[in-house]
Amino acid sequence: MSDETTDWLGQPRDDETADPVRAARGHAKPALPRRFYTEAGFAEDPDGFRLTLDGRPANTPARNPLRLPTRALAERVAAEWAAQDQQVDPSRMPLTRLANTAIDGVAPRLDAVAADLSAYAGTDLVAYRAGDPERLVAAQAASWDPVLAWARETFGARVILSEGVMHVTQPADTVGALTAAVAEVTDPFRLAGLHTLTTLTGSLLIALAVLRGRLTPAEAWAAAHVDETYQAEVWGRDAEAEARLAARRAEFEAAADFVEARR
Repeated sequence: MSDETTDWLGQPRDDETADPVRAARGHAKPALPRRFYTEAGFAEDPDGFRLTLDGRPANTPARNPLRLPTRALAERVAAEWAAQDQQVDPSRMPLTRLANTAIDGVAPRLDAVAADLSAYAGTDLVAYRAGDPERLVAAQAASWDPVLAWARETFGARVILSEGVMHVTQPADTVGALTAAVAEVTDPFRLAGLHTLTTLTGSLLIALAVLRGRLTPAEAWAAAHVDETYQAEVWGRDAEAEARLAARRAEFEAAADFVEARR
């Protein structure tokens, strides 16, 4: 990539501790760099599929090879680059940003990212239930109880529920079981996707259900936003809030597509 594109995508600073998903999130936007290539594609090599721009191998912001592990993911990333207009806009390239995150931010620090995810085992969204109104209580149960049943069957994780926002300490064996489930995800691409799915929903269980194919992205998004859906139905929809939610949903769906293409 050209230097200006590398700068735009966010060259890591030596004095900054990298957030494993910061590269996949939006920040203040400088002027977009011009499109400096004609064709985007990829080339297969023994280690995967290297993104190419006008036939030249492309790199990540940290100057690592932008190499994808599967043909499906390489096709999607190349398509993002091919779809750019006169300027290169990373906000329209979520899979590329996630790939950069996986390569530059996650691969060198798998244990730290896994530990960050494991912390959600003790604070998962689905453990905190409303006491009323009855309609919301029922909606949460309908969306979240199947996730809890799946986690119990799949991981042996029995999650204790709490009413309201009072913190509930989860059993050590539950936290241990979910930590072990995260530890099994040793591929940096899948771990980067899992991290994004978890942080966008506040639920490690919902994210794991997407990763393992138990929930579709649409089902998972709906489950993670039961409260917001209820509030919108009662109080009406706010255009600004809806726009923010739509942007987050697009990022969530990109992360789900990212882990699917890695299978």
